[in-house]
Amino acid sequence: MKKSVVLELYIRYLCFFVGLFILSIGVAFSRRGGLGTSPISCVPCVLEYVTPWTMGEITIVMHVLFIILQIVILRKAYDPVQLLQLPVAFIFGAFTDIANTFVDASFPFGNYAVSMLYTFIGVIFVGFGVYVEVHAGVVMLAGEGLSSAISKASHKEFTRVKITVDSSLVLSGVILSLIFLHGLAGVREGTILAAILVGSSVKLFERKLPLLNIFFERLK
Repeated sequence: MKKSVVLELYIRYLCFFVGLFILSIGVAFSRRGGLGTSPISCVPCVLEYVTPWTMGEITIVMHVLFIILQIVILRKAYDPVQLLQLPVAFIFGAFTDIANTFVDASFPFGNYAVSMLYTFIGVIFVGFGVYVEVHAGVVMLAGEGLSSAISKASHKEFTRVKITVDSSLVLSGVILSLIFLHGLAGVREGTILAAILVGSSVKLFERKLPLLNIFFERLK
């Protein structure tokens, strides 16, 4: 393998993990706001309140289950390279706990306006993290991998499948919260805002960061 190719791959993975950490900071801000996290994180956020496990540890377990589901759904059509999602799951879980610890220690609780500010900061960080992660073009997170597997197996559009998967995660978070906490925690108006605004923020970064777009295009 040529040195230039190795260097390119190294830079792409470096960008991917930087994006992953930025994403985890966004999740931490949303959690700190207390108004609900993004759909992919709402189940771990709820279960953190009712189990001895951290949000990051629950995230790892959930992503491992997503990988198993991909294998079951695709069977022989499953691409073994997607097993790279497994170490990524552990790294993302670790990033989540590190980011939660930092944000909890550095940003105090406040009134509703402060909580909403944290929520919007979370949306911005998640959007930028997703933008960097996707444009690095190396491997998908297990949540997107599951949506992709269902899309391939059902021959349905990826975007529609992702909406269905995200909606199912939100519904699961709501049910778990009502059962164990007798109210809504981890799934609130902030979850709806994240579902609506994260995609828009990704598109905004794509429009406003032309030099970064050129950088990623040259990497590919």
